[in-house]
Amino acid sequence: MPPLPKRKYASARRGDRRQHLRLDQVNMTECPNCHRMRLPHHVCPFCGHYRGRQVVAPKAGAAQ
Repeated sequence: MPPLPKRKYASARRGDRRQHLRLDQVNMTECPNCHRMRLPHHVCPFCGHYRGRQVVAPKAGAAQ
C-alpha cells in the first residue's frame, strides 16, 4: 500500500501545486484586410484572406 498524506492539503498549497494547469488567454491578431480579430498564422474565417491574398471563400455564417 502506498504512503498517504496524514493531513488534508490546504487549498492554497493545492493551487500552488496545480499552477501549471491554468488556462492561458488566446493570442489574437487583427486581420489586415477586414480588421477583425483572428488566430495568428491562420486564414481569417471572416474574409478568407491569409498573408495578403484570398485563399478560401469566406464562410456564409461568419460574415455577420
